[in-house]
Amino acid sequence: MSVSAKQILSLIPQCLSKDQHRLRMSLQKIRQAEKAESGLDVKSTQSVKLEKLASLAEHSISQVQARRKRLPAISYPAELPLSGKVEEIKKAISENQIVVIAGETGSGKTTQLPKICLELGLGVKGMIGHTQPRRLAARTVCSRIGEELGVG
Repeated sequence: MSVSAKQILSLIPQCLSKDQHRLRMSLQKIRQAEKAESGLDVKSTQSVKLEKLASLAEHSISQVQARRKRLPAISYPAELPLSGKVEEIKKAISENQIVVIAGETGSGKTTQLPKICLELGLGVKGMIGHTQPRRLAARTVCSRIGEELGVG
């Protein structure tokens, strides 16, 4: 079974974020080598390389699917003010590249926003980054979110 560069290109958006750039660059190198040289040996070598690249893409896609299946059930504590705005925040995140959310201390921004992003599927192909000014604060937040999700 022969795989075309076009087929591999269509698989790349379904891959893990960390793999997408590497797969595109590898595909580009294969295409450039194909244009630079022609002949039967080159074609068979390119075909082997395309097959390997397709295999890497399929492995990455299977990792995405496995991550999607392992997503925990997500709930939001009713006592947090942010919990009443979850749908509005989801819509804003889905429709905009940058979203700024301001709220009072204790409103749930730190612990609930990563869960909203996870529920939107943003952690399936990559990671959801969360910054804190100190390592201890970052670890504490991570533990709290894991506890709320039932995974930590």
